[in-house]
Amino acid sequence: MSAPVVDVWGPVAPGPRASFPPAPEPHDEWPLPGGTAWVYYSPLNRRQLIRPVILSDGFSVGSSNLDQLWNGLEENGDYRFVSELHATGRDVIILGYDDRTASITDNADTAIDCIRRAIAERVGRAKLTVGGFSMGGLVTRYALAKMEQDPELPDHETDIYLSYDTPHNGAWLPISLQAFTHFATDNWGDTDGLGPVLRQFSGLLNSPAAKQMARWHIEKVGDTPKEAPERVTFLQALDELGGWPRNLRKIGVANGVDTGTGNGVKADATAVKCNGATLNDTWLKTQAQGEQVVARLQKTGEQPTSVRTNGLPDIDGAPGGLFTLASPTGDTGSFGLAALLMALLGNTVDPDVISTSCFIPSISAAAAGDINDPKALYRPITPDHSELDAFACAGRNEGHTTMTEELGAWIVNEIVATG
Repeated sequence: MSAPVVDVWGPVAPGPRASFPPAPEPHDEWPLPGGTAWVYYSPLNRRQLIRPVILSDGFSVGSSNLDQLWNGLEENGDYRFVSELHATGRDVIILGYDDRTASITDNADTAIDCIRRAIAERVGRAKLTVGGFSMGGLVTRYALAKMEQDPELPDHETDIYLSYDTPHNGAWLPISLQAFTHFATDNWGDTDGLGPVLRQFSGLLNSPAAKQMARWHIEKVGDTPKEAPERVTFLQALDELGGWPRNLRKIGVANGVDTGTGNGVKADATAVKCNGATLNDTWLKTQAQGEQVVARLQKTGEQPTSVRTNGLPDIDGAPGGLFTLASPTGDTGSFGLAALLMALLGNTVDPDVISTSCFIPSISAAAAGDINDPKALYRPITPDHSELDAFACAGRNEGHTTMTEELGAWIVNEIVATG
């Protein structure tokens, strides 16, 4: 069984969509310390690197998969992003990592090596475009800022930084889901079959990169949700570099709306519940403000565990990129993942499941407010709210990092307009 994983192009569950058609053979491949860069020259440039665009992979299990990345850029949406960049004479460098769960700062060093290689290989003096998808936007943001502040590093020679549904101000995964994942791992992580899946998913939630991105995190059942120490340290390191690269234009897009309209998920609603061979009266709720029991977890024959939160915003229904999951039974989401795991553990799941929830709030992707502030989560976003020089939000709340013509074309137009 393949493990459900949170991926740059959206989570992938066991099933036929967990594999991807092969990507075209890259024109060049650069082995890098900690990763690999795959180079696709524009047909207009005759196998020369003239106008480089570096696109960084994001968070997932293990090492970057070129087939998966190509699918997200070219095949998994309604816009062929690489082809459109090629048509403008831009050469595309897809940057992958040996470990996508490693610290953002570690993978930023790989991004710096990629930028340096692109500058060395470039013909002419055209400036670079550098950015990434989801966590890849944080990796490249940190890398570019570090290149500006570290006197031992060269000029990044970049005029555009871009991010695609990047959690600039933090990501959200329901505390009830985090708790259930750790609970299931604690109880069934040593079993055959599903055990490796549970251990891997729980490990992903507790990986360095996940802790750095999550606005609220619990390492085990019973913990108080908070920013992990790894996130605090990362934010301090980023702040010491000035927070952002400054000698360029910063642009970004969000897979959520900028109108303040939520996704329809109500607060304090029962998202998923089950009974069966291994779980008794177990349920997860959507997040609400104030003190709340967000989950009841009970292994059959044992005492129940209540999971409590206090002071969190009603964020599951906030506008933003959705946690989407391709599963054997069709597309689902964060709570749908819990339902899948409950069923795999041999239980009957109530059919009335609230499948998905907000994953990257729009104000996080647009760097436009604190996602801890309930009012900011649901307010319309205007340019004066954002730390980006320009941003675009989707016309609807859609799957995290979904490539659409609306957002992809906006980025291409911005790149062309900058020169």
